[in-house]
Amino acid sequence: MEDFNGQVAIVTGAASGIGLAIAHKLLAKGARVILFDLNSAGLHAEFDSYGERAVPVAIDVSDRALVEQTVKDMAGRFVKIDILVNCAGITGQTNIVSHEVDSADLHKVFEINFISSFYTSRAVLPHMIDKGYGRILHIASIAGKEGNAGMLAYSASKAAVICMAKVQGKEYAERGITVNALAPAVIRTPLVDNMPEQQVKYMTDKIPMKRCGTLEEAANLAAYIVSPYNSFSTGFTFDLSGGRATY
Repeated sequence: MEDFNGQVAIVTGAASGIGLAIAHKLLAKGARVILFDLNSAGLHAEFDSYGERAVPVAIDVSDRALVEQTVKDMAGRFVKIDILVNCAGITGQTNIVSHEVDSADLHKVFEINFISSFYTSRAVLPHMIDKGYGRILHIASIAGKEGNAGMLAYSASKAAVICMAKVQGKEYAERGITVNALAPAVIRTPLVDNMPEQQVKYMTDKIPMKRCGTLEEAANLAAYIVSPYNSFSTGFTFDLSGGRATY
């Protein structure tokens, strides 16, 4: 259904997981995609076959100055930025109760999951305002709604992402720009595979479908959210939870 011919997208965390799946989906639908990730080798391995439509950029998205300069360079190269999908994220330490949480780990998780999404959206918004069109999607988590025990840093950072989508959705609602969040339950990604099985079981047991979501399911919904067809939903959190979220 979605047609992204002529559109330019930035996807962060594009070398693996949900970011990888969304980037492939947008490229398959005709978009030019600028791929942000620290894993340069992974980006080239996955996307060189697309030729000039895929632009791998090895970047630390928690570096504000670097993000601003890179977005400026890309907007100059392609004239516009239509879409931003923020997928870069880490879980940090898990299966740890709050009074044992390491403050350095807490700061790192917020830096990657929340602050970097603020940096990238802050950088692209002026270009979207100038064109009178834009689609921003922040990847959050069901943990940001419910709070997963043993995952204070991750849950709180994703709650911040959800709130940012609500704020930005209101702020730019009259400018042709939508800003939304996507809150998956457990999606089978390398990030989830690296979590303790006890933590994964705790999360999966809460899902009425009794399974993890797939990357294809996440990419399909994300593609709709950032498409021209999604023109009247903003500041909203789309659930992808197998029935876990009914609110």
